[in-house]
Amino acid sequence: MALATWTTDAAYRETESAIDAAWAYDVLAVEMEAVALYAFATAMRRSVVCFAHVTNAMAQTEGDFGKGEADGTTATLAVIGAAAQGWSSSAAGGH
Repeated sequence: MALATWTTDAAYRETESAIDAAWAYDVLAVEMEAVALYAFATAMRRSVVCFAHVTNAMAQTEGDFGKGEADGTTATLAVIGAAAQGWSSSAAGGH
């Protein structure tokens, strides 16, 4: 079973038929930021990678964007840092 994310810039405008189609593809989340990155990359003919820190409590209270160490921010940043370092090393001809 594939687990997928639906990337759209139409926040809160998903139709019932679109949601049903997403369920049929085992989509578990809706992501609304990466679509702009992907569109830019396509237009500029560049590659892009997007890391998502998944939460179900976004925009519940003012200032809740930073989830803090207990909710995985530190671990998430470590994964991104390791990936960036690996990419940088690879791009420079390292292993």
